[in-house]
Amino acid sequence: MRIRIVDAFTDRPFAGNPAGVLLLDSDRFPDDSWLQQVATEVNLSETAFAHPLPSGGEADWALRWFTPTTEVDMCGHATLATAHVLHTTGNTKSGTVRFAARCGILAATAHEDGTLTLDFPTSPLTAVDIPDGVADALGAKVVSVHDTGAHIGDLLVELADERTVRALTPDFPALVAHSERGIIVTAAAGDPVSGYDYVSRGFFPRVGIDEDPVTGSAHTALAPFWSARLGRSELTGLQASARSGLVRTSLRGERTLLTGRAVTVIDGELLTAP
Repeated sequence: MRIRIVDAFTDRPFAGNPAGVLLLDSDRFPDDSWLQQVATEVNLSETAFAHPLPSGGEADWALRWFTPTTEVDMCGHATLATAHVLHTTGNTKSGTVRFAARCGILAATAHEDGTLTLDFPTSPLTAVDIPDGVADALGAKVVSVHDTGAHIGDLLVELADERTVRALTPDFPALVAHSERGIIVTAAAGDPVSGYDYVSRGFFPRVGIDEDPVTGSAHTALAPFWSARLGRSELTGLQASARSGLVRTSLRGERTLLTGRAVTVIDGELLTAP
């Protein structure tokens, strides 16, 4: 069985967010325990598993994502990575691939310039009081906090400026208690000609990921947050992790489009079958 490691939301190897991708030959998923063992062995923030669906339905492939410790409801970078593999290996002849996932039907469209655009549900934002302990766990003063709804289950935390976001050294065990999935921190770009509109970082120790390099799903909340503040529906976000990556966002009401690039860095064989 072929297994690939793809760096997503980047145009060069060893940047962006790496994801494992396994395209399954069967018409169903193997046992959950096997899927989780593979994801634990791969030990990246997410490993994606996909199998083809019968033609004529609302989706072309079924798709699931696992962290090293658990299954998640929605993942952007591993979806981008899966679409990249489908297009570069000839497993799809269409420019748009539709996925059936736990969060609904998702789509990925390949463009002639090599970019891919994901069509994801927009995460609804609800302003909430700053939870006790969040500022201490982050080690920074918090400007505002928003709940991001059921799809991603994060807290979106606004900080004072880009420098503060980049300098964070969170207390990861202390963050575990403060969201269903993780904490997204963000601030406006410090330099208006930097090539991006806002910065973010994503911390997800509750699902086994202290810091995620580039979190596509988080941008379904970052897009409406910053579009409301900046007055534009088309934005570019920089996730300022050690690997870093750019996500272009386009807010379309209840849907958010996420555009980026991907690079395959490892193409190998998984020797243990389900």
